[in-house]
Amino acid sequence: MQLNNIPMCSKVVVSELFSDAAVCGKMDSKVDQRSLSCSSPVYVHNPHLDVLKEDILYHLGLGTATHDLQAMFGDVKFVCVGGSAWRMKSFIEYIAAELGMEDPKSEYPNICDGTDRYAMYKVGPVLSVSHGMGIPSIAIMLHELIKLLHHARCTDVTIIRIGTSGGIGLEPGTVVVTKQSMDATFLPRFEQVILGKTVVYNTDLDQSLAEELLQCSKELSQFETVLGNTMCSLDFYEGQARLDGAFCSYTEKDKQDYLIKASEAGVCNIEMESSVFAAMCKLSGLRAAVVCVTLLDRLKGDQLTGSHEVLHKFQEYPQKLVGYYIKRQLKAKAGGS
Repeated sequence: MQLNNIPMCSKVVVSELFSDAAVCGKMDSKVDQRSLSCSSPVYVHNPHLDVLKEDILYHLGLGTATHDLQAMFGDVKFVCVGGSAWRMKSFIEYIAAELGMEDPKSEYPNICDGTDRYAMYKVGPVLSVSHGMGIPSIAIMLHELIKLLHHARCTDVTIIRIGTSGGIGLEPGTVVVTKQSMDATFLPRFEQVILGKTVVYNTDLDQSLAEELLQCSKELSQFETVLGNTMCSLDFYEGQARLDGAFCSYTEKDKQDYLIKASEAGVCNIEMESSVFAAMCKLSGLRAAVVCVTLLDRLKGDQLTGSHEVLHKFQEYPQKLVGYYIKRQLKAKAGGS
């Protein structure tokens, strides 16, 4: 993508810049072209990577010269990402049991134990990775995760972010499957300043995957699940119209008016990672979804007052839904093979 000769302070819209033909023909000459007709690879859009003797995935503690990435990750078909390292270890333990792959003697070692930035766990075709809190943290992780999947020659990968959020007009414990990620002005976009120029990315997620997850929730019938837009904020406090931060320059009425406008725009919940997640997954050809449980109704308050036991129970809902989806997909694939 060439950004030269664009006036300073202008905005470049990045949506369908890379057609499948362009990507397959130009972006990775090393990929076996015969495989592209029957599988979907993970794309990177960076010609500079071709001249690197070694690609160091610094924040993951991995690299192309120090690790056989294809042997380690080539069979990955599902990637689940979430904020905390503890939650993602809990997820890999849960999915291992669901798939009958658990090992009583295994501690599920952290593959990224060479760094303290992120944690990564794997069982069978499922990879579980923590991404920290906020857009900068998940963006760094995604750059290196996408390159990892690319170097490992992974194909037909589905990636799902599981997490927590604040709901708008929803009962706590409701799971939201994101239709579109919106910014704080309720527009479906992610903006990033690159070389002093604002670049705008599309934040559409895979709608068929969202519908499949919604159907899985109906089959599970254990908790309420809705399909709606998610607002991605740059901040936990003022950016989400909270009244309980160290600073606040608006009134309760201002907050309520803003959240009502968000609801009218189809926003069901608020979190801090979905926009860049949607944008980067779309560019790399990854089938992606966001599944977050609401811990409170923001129209009724700002602080988490539920008991530890209740909040912990709510946090298990996204992993149960995604676990059910993965199990169903693997079962369908086994039945069709």
